[in-house]
Amino acid sequence: MSIVSDAVKVLRRDGLIVYPTETVYGLGADALSDYAVQRVYEVKGRPMGKPISVAVSDEEMIGAIAEVSDEAWKFIRTFLPGPVTVVLPVKSCLPPVLSGGTGMIGIRMPDNQVTRDIIAELDAPITATSANTSGTPAPVSKEQVNVAYDLFVDGGDLSGTPSTVVDLEARRILRPGDDIERIAAYLRDLE
Repeated sequence: MSIVSDAVKVLRRDGLIVYPTETVYGLGADALSDYAVQRVYEVKGRPMGKPISVAVSDEEMIGAIAEVSDEAWKFIRTFLPGPVTVVLPVKSCLPPVLSGGTGMIGIRMPDNQVTRDIIAELDAPITATSANTSGTPAPVSKEQVNVAYDLFVDGGDLSGTPSTVVDLEARRILRPGDDIERIAAYLRDLE
């Protein structure tokens, strides 16, 4: 068995995985499962109503869960996969708790092939929140993960710089992070 198929088995039974991105370790659950998403909130101690982003494997999956303008597609094709979370209008296929009632969803396409392979084989987005209890530092190694999980996907030590969060509708940066200078310059050029 490979780590990819092991992870998919866990996710299909509403389990939780810890997976590597290019920045920090994420806590993954099947984002289409209300029960699995609820477990993520519980193990993190995250307040209900606070949005959680999702990770996808490809552009097709982005289009399946969000409304994407031509301008947004240009941005996505420039920066993803990579350390960026794009915020877009959400479609009704995702559990409403993920968007926190905002009508928007944060989407990551991590620059980590194993993680994207897991999502592709699951054929559904997974939650993309750091594998830590709310209010503690995001983990960059297995030793720093402080939440319950069913399977750890080892990606070694990670950089620790969080993804840059960009609201593509408002054309603004909500959280600066990795690759911030290039993203800011791109958004300025749109004005």
